[in-house]
Amino acid sequence: MNLHSLRDWLSTPDRIVAWHGQQQYTLHILRQQVQALVDRLQNQPGQYWALCFDNSYAFTAALLALWHAGKTPVIPGHCRAAQLEEMADSLDGVISDMPLAVSLPQLYWDGALASDALPPIATDATLVLFTSGSTGTPRRVVKSLRALDLEARWLNTLWGARLRDCHVIASVSHQHLYGLSFRIVLPMALGLPFAAQQIFYSEQLADQSPDRRYAFISSPAFLRRLDPALAGPCCELIVSAGGALPWTAAQHAQQALSCTVDEIYGSTETGVIGWRCASEENALWHCFPQITLREQEAGRWRVFSALLETDAGCALDDRIVQQPSGQFQLAGRQDRVVKIEDKRVSLSEIERRLLALPGVDDAAALAIQRHGRHAIGVVLALPEMLDAATLHQLKIEWKRALQPWLEPVAMPRYWRVVTTIPVTAQSKRAWPQIEELFDVAG
Repeated sequence: MNLHSLRDWLSTPDRIVAWHGQQQYTLHILRQQVQALVDRLQNQPGQYWALCFDNSYAFTAALLALWHAGKTPVIPGHCRAAQLEEMADSLDGVISDMPLAVSLPQLYWDGALASDALPPIATDATLVLFTSGSTGTPRRVVKSLRALDLEARWLNTLWGARLRDCHVIASVSHQHLYGLSFRIVLPMALGLPFAAQQIFYSEQLADQSPDRRYAFISSPAFLRRLDPALAGPCCELIVSAGGALPWTAAQHAQQALSCTVDEIYGSTETGVIGWRCASEENALWHCFPQITLREQEAGRWRVFSALLETDAGCALDDRIVQQPSGQFQLAGRQDRVVKIEDKRVSLSEIERRLLALPGVDDAAALAIQRHGRHAIGVVLALPEMLDAATLHQLKIEWKRALQPWLEPVAMPRYWRVVTTIPVTAQSKRAWPQIEELFDVAG
C-alpha cells in the first residue's frame, strides 16, 4: 500500500477520511476545516496548545492545524479541567470540542471552512505527550513527526496486506500515544477511513456495518469484556496494547471476532518495541526493525530504537528474557518488588503464580499495611461471583497450590475477588481503585 508522510496527508487525492454514524468526512472538507482553524490559531499568542477532544476526526483536524500554524500540540492524556489547570504553566491554550471550565485561552472547535493555501509544516515539528510513568508523576515526552512516520512505515510492513481496504475502529482513546499512532496516524498514512467515535461497549462493536472489513484497535481490558452472545464484525486485524492480554482472553476474542489478536509492546517514551501474534500461550515477542534490546546490568534492560531522538536509548521498566533467536519474553516489571518482613518479594512473581490457578482470568498483587505491618493483598478476577462457602473453599485450594512456589512472607494474606480488575483509560492498572478494595478489613 502507498504510504503518505504526515506532512503530505492533506495534499493527497480526495477520499473518505472518517465517519460518525451515517455522516462521512472527506479529505477536501478536512483540508478546509484545518485552514479555518489555522487562521484562528495564527492570531493567538503562545506555542503550546492542549488537545481535548471526544471526536477523533475533529481531533485530527486540530492536530494538523496546530502543526500548519507553527505551534506545538500537547496531548495531556485526559480532558479533565482540574488537571489542565495544574498543567497551566506548561500550556498556552486549549482546543476542544467540549466546554471546559479552564482559565487558559480556549478555542472551541466549530468545523468552519476556509479555502486559503495552507502554510507547510516545519521540518522540526513535534508534539508533546504526558505519561504517568512508574512513579505516578506526569512525565513530559516529546515526539517528532519523523518518528510517527517511521512507526507507520514499520506497521505497514507488518500488516499492510491485511489492512488493505479496511475501516479502522477503536476502543482506545486518541488522547494517548497508542490510540494516536494506531487509530489516527496509521489510517491517515495508508489512506484508510477511521471511526470518529470510540467504541466503549460490545454492543457498539456488534453494531458496525456488516459489509465492511475492519481493523480493530483495542486493549486487554476491552477484549476481556467481550460479550460472547453478540456477533462481532468481520475483522482482518485486531491489535491489543497497553498491558498483558491473558491467553484465555486472546482465545475468547479470536472466537468472537474470527481473527487472531496481534499484540504490541511499547510505551509512550519508546513508541513500539515489539509485537507478537497471540496464536499460542506464551508466544514469543519479535522486535521491530531498527530496535535492539540490551541488558545493561543484571535484570536491567535498555532499548535502542530509531524511533528515539537519542542514541543513548531508553531504560525499560520491564524485565526481559531474551532467546538466542533475538525473540524475547516479558517477565514482569522491575519496580514490582516490595519488602515484607525485611525480605524482598516480587509482586510480579505472585501475580504469575496466581494466573496459573484454574479459573483465574486476571490477578493483581500489592503490599497492604495494617497496624504498622505489611502483608500481601491480592485481587483475583473470576468469570462470575461465587457464594461465600464456595469462595472459602477456593481460598484454601489456592493457598495450597501456591505453597510450593511462594515463601511464607509472600503468601497472600488479604484476598479480594471481582469480575474485572479496575483499569485506567490506557488499560493500565488503576491502583487507587484497587487499593480501595482493601479499605474494609478482611
